[in-house]
Amino acid sequence: MPAQAPPPQPPVPELSVDRGSPVPLYFQLARQLEAAIEGGALPPGSLLGNEIGLAARLGLSRPTVRQAIRSLVDQGLLVRRRGVGTQVVHSRVRRPLELSSLHDDLEASGQRPATRLLVDRIEPAAAGVAAALGLPEDTEVRYLERLRSAHGEPLAYLRNHLPAGLLDADAGRLEATGLYRLLRAAGTTLHSARQTVGARAATLGEAALLGEPEGAPLLAMERTTFDARGRAVEYASHLYRASRYSFEFQLLARG
Repeated sequence: MPAQAPPPQPPVPELSVDRGSPVPLYFQLARQLEAAIEGGALPPGSLLGNEIGLAARLGLSRPTVRQAIRSLVDQGLLVRRRGVGTQVVHSRVRRPLELSSLHDDLEASGQRPATRLLVDRIEPAAAGVAAALGLPEDTEVRYLERLRSAHGEPLAYLRNHLPAGLLDADAGRLEATGLYRLLRAAGTTLHSARQTVGARAATLGEAALLGEPEGAPLLAMERTTFDARGRAVEYASHLYRASRYSFEFQLLARG
């Protein structure tokens, strides 16, 4: 029986480098490939071909092409697979800094989100959680742990505390859609949030969940969300793979 032909690959987009620019050639090439991945011209699964062919096409040295590809491998955008070649893995998630659900942001950018519910229980609020939600310590709250993936790869480890009784959603609904969408469907009007963003190293357990080595850098986000009446309706403590995720800010100069 004849071997099945591999699926057709999208052509590598037109690339060019400016030899008169002070920007290193490898960096120019890496940024153009990154733009093609982010823009969808090179979707996940696309093959770039070998370094020799790409170098010949652009009139570049093989070490220059290898350095450009290595920088995108280090960012998690490309992977080298034995017997396959250099392949696009996924685009980096750039999330606007606004009150929105990661699930909805991923859907809007075509990232195909998936969620695995790890923990769903009622527990007494510890001091920090109680303070964030404006509740007496040991008040019962609903605690959720979820693992959010995109394109089949783990992206974020999500931990949320909600006032007990605020949301009546089973595991199926919690895995099918975003938390904010469920809250809105339950009649909660989300108004504003107080958020901090930092970074820290992954513990052994977190690294195992997120597919990173122990000690890998993670983006850490804490957020308290308020409804239209000023009531705290969620306290979130999330961890994101720094290699796959970033926040976007828009900064305005003072007049």
